[in-house]
Amino acid sequence: MTELSLARYKELAQYSQLCGHKIAYWQSYAPALAKKKDTILFIHGFPSASWDWHYQWKYLAREYSLLCSDMLGFGLSAKPQKYRYSLIEQADIYEALLLEKGIGDYHILAHDYGDSVAQELLYRQSLRAKTGEQTHAQLRSVCFLNGGIFAACHRPLLTQRLLKSRLGPLLVKFLSKGSLTKSFAKIFGQQSQAKKSHVDIIWELIRYNDGHLAMPAILRYIDERSDWGGRWVEAMINASVPLYFINGIQDPISGRHMLDHYIDVIPNAHTALLDVGHYPQLEAPEEVLSLYQGFLSSLATQGE
Repeated sequence: MTELSLARYKELAQYSQLCGHKIAYWQSYAPALAKKKDTILFIHGFPSASWDWHYQWKYLAREYSLLCSDMLGFGLSAKPQKYRYSLIEQADIYEALLLEKGIGDYHILAHDYGDSVAQELLYRQSLRAKTGEQTHAQLRSVCFLNGGIFAACHRPLLTQRLLKSRLGPLLVKFLSKGSLTKSFAKIFGQQSQAKKSHVDIIWELIRYNDGHLAMPAILRYIDERSDWGGRWVEAMINASVPLYFINGIQDPISGRHMLDHYIDVIPNAHTALLDVGHYPQLEAPEEVLSLYQGFLSSLATQGE
């Protein structure tokens, strides 16, 4: 598998002022001769960045127009200190990006923290449908990877709980690549442990512009999931667009137990399991790509 270097990731980045913040984004258009298709919006997780999607991006770019960004506080985007980070604002920023780029129909592929942002975008679309509000961007499907889709089933690591606590601003100063490596060893699959090169890049993106210092403030998203989870789950249960959940079942945070609950709660649940951990897109990149391509193909068939 060809890995996207950090230097190339930075070189390809574009920037825009969205909701008052400098946001890094990447956009790819389907080849001119290809049949025009919808846009796929990639939404990354915590604590990494859109770099996580580089393998899937490479191949999906041959058939689809693609869009992603590093969210506020992540990767190459702005990382304000002493800031009240919110999943709701992250959704605002994505809506602003979709509007700026003139995106019409789009699909979401999300992971971890990004699952919650995707749930908020799904909820907003369902609300607009009820009120008759018109918007240019229309969400056509959502594919979730491992994440806290149901707040009650989410099992954060001790490190995350400590960083979220009052001790967080002090403890984060001692966060190192070694501690990130140890955390990843716990959440990646037994046979699909994180590559050193991947950890190196993710660590550099975390540390970029002292982003590690913002982590305690960003981690309040764990509380937001409880605050907003009711409306998000209701939007999923009543979704008018197809949903898909690809789950790495070895993940202690949101693995098999999250998948089982998803199947119990979501009507006619469309799911797939992989024998990996929390980062399926890095641990089993080819399998995630194949499963997602199959999902998109099934949507195209349904639309014929």
